[in-house]
Amino acid sequence: MSRERARPASQRQRRVGELLRHALAEVLARGEMREPLLRSTPITVTEVKVSPDLQHASAYVVPLGGENMAEAVAALNRARPFLRARIAPMVEIRRVPDLTFLADETFEQAERVRQLLRGVGGGGPDAS
Repeated sequence: MSRERARPASQRQRRVGELLRHALAEVLARGEMREPLLRSTPITVTEVKVSPDLQHASAYVVPLGGENMAEAVAALNRARPFLRARIAPMVEIRRVPDLTFLADETFEQAERVRQLLRGVGGGGPDAS
């Protein structure tokens, strides 16, 4: 199914996604992770998208400064069972979805668009 024809997320999917996002952010902020990269690098959970059946969730993350993105995402995916067990008591849902961590590239895409617009427009308010 193409992205354009995909059904919009239901209110329940959005609500569960927000619950998971807050719980993940809290666990990551505590610094309980064994992985040194995850302990030393603050990670922002920007969005959590939940499947219609609430069985799977994709968490979009960005490490502070956007550095070590691939390593951070790989480390989070290795820590999925630990994170799922930690957030289970924090969210009031019957079954915590299986988690998958993905790099959130929206900030990089926005910067590329801004650079393109700066080049096409010949300046603008931010031009130096």
